[in-house]
Amino acid sequence: MEIIRSKSNQLIKETKKLQQKKYRKNSYLIEGWHLLEEAQKSGAQIEIIFVTEEGMNRLEISDLIKVVSPEVLAELSDSVTPQGVVAQLALPKKSLPEKLTGKYLVLEDVQDPGNVGTMIRTADAAGYDAVFISTKTADIYNMKVLRSMQGSHFHLPVYRMEMRELLERFKISQTLVLATTLSKGSVDYREVSAPVSFALVMGNEGQGISDFMAKNADHLLHITMPGKAESLNVAVAAGILLFNFNLGVPQ
Repeated sequence: MEIIRSKSNQLIKETKKLQQKKYRKNSYLIEGWHLLEEAQKSGAQIEIIFVTEEGMNRLEISDLIKVVSPEVLAELSDSVTPQGVVAQLALPKKSLPEKLTGKYLVLEDVQDPGNVGTMIRTADAAGYDAVFISTKTADIYNMKVLRSMQGSHFHLPVYRMEMRELLERFKISQTLVLATTLSKGSVDYREVSAPVSFALVMGNEGQGISDFMAKNADHLLHITMPGKAESLNVAVAAGILLFNFNLGVPQ
């Protein structure tokens, strides 16, 4: 059994490039046994599996497997304590449905990878149909986002697109847009009845939603806070609202 021990191995050098967004044209990396299992269960196209000799007993024999030393595995990993497996997957090809009717989460310019991953994971847990992210939102194939999502991108589609086009599609589909903001024109989320087809918009951590979004949303919402904190973490706020509207809590 050949073991790749050199970090300067050509395959390793080319694979490591996928840690950078500019090289993720056709493929991306996932790390850890849980994400690999989720990828396998979802039928994702796995191109290569890099595994240490110690982890070989957890895999069925396959031509996709490349055995590497712990040092080489660490070179491909983004975590402090690698689990012993990294896989290269083909980027999925997703086509946008013609009609956008359902329950959606929209992330407008959310920057923090942990927040992005947590909100997508929460939308998955709450049974939403898809997530839309703006062109300035953190890349979901960033390894920090992937760790935070815990495989939720295998369960529901995530589309990156311009917000102007997305709002036009929602309008055509008669999907209500509920945008969160602390502006004077917003109302407590409990005052809004849960619609059948809607999109919940969460904005940037520091700036909130854009003026364009505020002008074009059907409802502007906020979470009333009886305590003294000035604001909630965007992912925490999303969790409260995602479950509230999906479960149709009586008003």
